[in-house]
Amino acid sequence: QEQLVESGGGLVQPGGSLRLSCAASGFALDYYAVGWFRQAPGKAREGVVCISSSDGNTYYADSVKGRFTASRDNVKYTVYLQMDSLKPEDTAVYYCAIGLTCPSSDYDVPRWPYDYWGQGTQVTVSS
Repeated sequence: QEQLVESGGGLVQPGGSLRLSCAASGFALDYYAVGWFRQAPGKAREGVVCISSSDGNTYYADSVKGRFTASRDNVKYTVYLQMDSLKPEDTAVYYCAIGLTCPSSDYDVPRWPYDYWGQGTQVTVSS
């Protein structure tokens, strides 16, 4: 069956780093836009990043630009999110996601209309 399984979350101090991984099964990953969104308690889901399948362009939400780096490995069917300079406000459950297309600009990433997602992995940034 189609699955997205996230891993790599945990507890980290402000300014620290984490690397999230997402194993994709049942998808022709090279034909989809892939990325991540997050959801903090009591808040709406927020798209973080999207990697286009057509040209490889990557779009980042302003809140993470310059701190997070997303990548995809179509051979290994894996998506990554390298998170650096983490802040307490980054605390959330992070979900790997797949969509037909990416937003056309960074501005629209937080509301990226993805189509599939996994179970999420908890990221907690606290001293």
